[in-house]
Amino acid sequence: MQLLIATTNKHKLDEIKKILRLKSINFLSLNDFHGVPNIIENGKTFEENAAKKARIIAKKYKILTLADDSGLEAKALSGRPGIKSARYAGPNPCLASRQATSEKLCKKLLAEMKNKRNRSAQFVCVIAIADPQGIINIARGICKGKITLEMQGENGFGYDPVFMPNGFKKTFAQMSQQMKNKLSHRSKALKSVLPKIINMRKKSAVNCG
Repeated sequence: MQLLIATTNKHKLDEIKKILRLKSINFLSLNDFHGVPNIIENGKTFEENAAKKARIIAKKYKILTLADDSGLEAKALSGRPGIKSARYAGPNPCLASRQATSEKLCKKLLAEMKNKRNRSAQFVCVIAIADPQGIINIARGICKGKITLEMQGENGFGYDPVFMPNGFKKTFAQMSQQMKNKLSHRSKALKSVLPKIINMRKKSAVNCG
């Protein structure tokens, strides 16, 4: 069984594979295909954007597709950067290296959060799964925490160096990937859709047999 992860971000792909831990599935990414469409994420919610990506990619390449849309919502910024998290520091920062991406995103966020007393924030991830006929499942995961005063840690990507989950004294970027994967918004969303993927894998194995 093949599962196309609708991303070109190698860090995100690696994280998803390690959370799902499905050895019998052949994971693909958009880096494995040519002529990838430029999908404009113009939805008003994470759900709309994730569903749009999954539906378009699944239909184009005729393969089961998993897409996510995720972002960071800071309470003091009225939920920003939210659905624009990946474009918050300029066009397509996630195509850059992990260090450049994190630095640009985090520095802009910290600048906007300067002198804000309320540091509460949450990471949100929405996972959408689609086949060539359309959407199969959508799930949401949330991890609550706070924005730190400065970047801390070298692991992870994106906003990980400035996000500290509730109940911990380390940012995501200071944690091992194993620890982060137990807590993260993406982990929670993926675990919600995991039974659906396993069921589809079983059906695929029966059909092939």
